[in-house]
Amino acid sequence: MDDDLTFSIVIPYKQRLGNLRLALSSLAEQTMPAARFEVLIGAMEYDPEFVALCREFTDRLTLVSVLCADDWNLARARNLAMCHARGQVTLVLDADMALPTRFLDNLYRRYYAHRQNVCVVGQMIGYDDVQDEEVGPVELAPYRHYREVLARIEAQDHVVMDQRWSPEHASAFGRFPWVYARGGLVAVTTRTVREHGLTYDEGFEGWGPEDQEWALRVARAGTPIVLGREVYGLHLPHPRSLAENGRAARRNNRYYLAKWPRLDLELALAFGWLETDRVLPEVSGELAAAARRFGPGHALGAVRGTVDGRSVVAVGAGIDTRTGAPVPEVACLFDARLPLKVLPLAGFALPYETGDVDECRVLPPVVGLSERYREAVLREAGRVAVQVSA
Repeated sequence: MDDDLTFSIVIPYKQRLGNLRLALSSLAEQTMPAARFEVLIGAMEYDPEFVALCREFTDRLTLVSVLCADDWNLARARNLAMCHARGQVTLVLDADMALPTRFLDNLYRRYYAHRQNVCVVGQMIGYDDVQDEEVGPVELAPYRHYREVLARIEAQDHVVMDQRWSPEHASAFGRFPWVYARGGLVAVTTRTVREHGLTYDEGFEGWGPEDQEWALRVARAGTPIVLGREVYGLHLPHPRSLAENGRAARRNNRYYLAKWPRLDLELALAFGWLETDRVLPEVSGELAAAARRFGPGHALGAVRGTVDGRSVVAVGAGIDTRTGAPVPEVACLFDARLPLKVLPLAGFALPYETGDVDECRVLPPVVGLSERYREAVLREAGRVAVQVSA
């Protein structure tokens, strides 16, 4: 790392020339001297127009582009740039974000001036207005328009324009802070990234929770995640396919759950994070009570195996938490000659494709749950299996 370089700004990019020009324009007007930060672009295309755009800013910014012709992968694009970071702090910024002029100075002064180890989440103003909408072709305004919008926002005493900062989300943030870290605007020390190998998981393809999964690993590495005070940028419009995003999110959520089979995550996939924050203690209590029938040191899980040549998943299975093995009365349900896959999941969400298994057996511990939770497990069983038996 270069001690004289404060920020390495990582931007993933493909086919967003208009957005990128606005983002770079906002970086070129930062009050922090340009010598104290670098801009690293992970570009997944070879495009002369992109190179020409970068050339427009080389007299005002330290600009490094890493080009690759692979198929678009957001995590891959970020990683291409992140591995070249030399600054004390790595700031991950989407190409559709424009920053106010004092952004870098403010972020440094508030959170990194004393070499603090913290992950700072920034407000993405305007993102919540469009994330669930279909967006067709977009005509961007000149940069002066967005500069004026940002100047009006900067003139406010205290800026709260992102729903993640609202009181409604305070409890959920306290319990699941990594859920609130969007890759469009988030900062962490470069030392933390290097020491813990905190690159983005390239197994995520398309729109989805790759940023949330990355932040989970940041939190597990012992780095506090905070909602930045007066740390914000303006989300710029761009085309968005709601249908394609939905398909990608469903696929990526299953990948996420397979990697991190956790009760909080499976509940969130069934009920959403706000509701998960509310019901998690109650669900945990019910599951613990249901597992007591198997004796101390047991929990409920999902077991996948083979029965007479058919793929079968059993949910509500007793699992020995010391060995990870199912209790004998569950193991005997399956063909003993073939391996079993055991997951510490109650069954609210499972990391399988729709109709992926022949049968899902919902065992008595789940049948005994409260109606709302039992019905949620049954719905998921009906999604993953051709046949459900209880």
